[in-house]
Amino acid sequence: MNKLFKLALFIVIIVNLFIILSGKNWLYKGIAITYLKGYTSSYIDDFIYFPFNKIEVGAHQPWKISKKYNKTNLPKFLQNLNDSLETTALMIIINDSIRYERYWDGYSSDSMSNSFSMSKSWVSTLVGVAIQEGKINSLDQAVCDFLPEFCNGKNSQITIRHLLTMSSGLNWKEDYHNPLGQTAEAYYGNNIKKLTMSLKAIEDPGKIFKYHSSCTQLLTFVLESATKKTISKYASEKLWVPIGAKHPALWSTDSENGDEKSFCCINSNARDFARLGRLYLSFGSWNGAQILDSSYVLAATSSSNLLNKKGDKNTSYGYQWWVANYKKLKIYYARGLWGQYVICIPAKNMIIVRLGKKGDELLQNGHHKDFYLFVEGALKMYP
Repeated sequence: MNKLFKLALFIVIIVNLFIILSGKNWLYKGIAITYLKGYTSSYIDDFIYFPFNKIEVGAHQPWKISKKYNKTNLPKFLQNLNDSLETTALMIIINDSIRYERYWDGYSSDSMSNSFSMSKSWVSTLVGVAIQEGKINSLDQAVCDFLPEFCNGKNSQITIRHLLTMSSGLNWKEDYHNPLGQTAEAYYGNNIKKLTMSLKAIEDPGKIFKYHSSCTQLLTFVLESATKKTISKYASEKLWVPIGAKHPALWSTDSENGDEKSFCCINSNARDFARLGRLYLSFGSWNGAQILDSSYVLAATSSSNLLNKKGDKNTSYGYQWWVANYKKLKIYYARGLWGQYVICIPAKNMIIVRLGKKGDELLQNGHHKDFYLFVEGALKMYP
């Protein structure tokens, strides 16, 4: 026992020395939220440990409930998938009415959980709104017009379009398993602006698709410069209020009164997340009001067709939306870590929302295996 205690003490001392000498003080928070809570990475309920800004609501516009609500059973393979991946919410909306809805593990239609990278699709939408309002001239406007302190070297060539299509060329490595990496620092650290504004373009912008959370974060700083509002306030005014969300959302920040972690971390519920899907299926219109230009909706949900780092054409990404074809159906969707989805199938006027604690394997085409299974299940239920 004495030896074990001495070994544990030695490890604690070494870890502390490393953190202090490396200046990575945010590791303390990461360790406290994950390892000391029994986790090895982020999880859908960890938002309670972060400060936040509210995305405020207006008048609630309830979803219509279909007369056939929950009349169809889940296919067996989908039941098994939900069990193995610990799904907490599954909802299928057809023609703007909830057809199927179920929650597990104590969650409900009012339960809050982390969007993770589904937030990227919300940020993209706000970029489209800002262009429509004339706050941003065009997708090809330079980022440096809004962030002059970012303007050095090849960074001066980066445009709004490059950030939207994840082709900035910046020296960022998207890694969800390295506790010392940039993604971990962005998530647990307390100065995300310093982290992202210090990045340098090491490749020519606009050439290579490389998924970078830093691109979304920089878009947020562009939006805040263009609108003179925080991203939370702008999201409330232009989206959350007009589309009738039921509950205020909590957008996690890097510190008290700090910057929103916009590459992730809108904490809300399945019904309110689904509203973005309805807005896009309606080509940016909501109850007669054109919130987002229809041409932006079409472009955002179409493949940018950039080459990936292997030299192959990437057909799976638009403007912060994932794009797929399945059984001759065009599909686009918002996607977050551990299998958070808002999936839109225009030909069926269908929205699939899945929230949960685990995700499935990533396939070579850029999509996850469970994405196809949730789509297949919904199509079997409602052909």
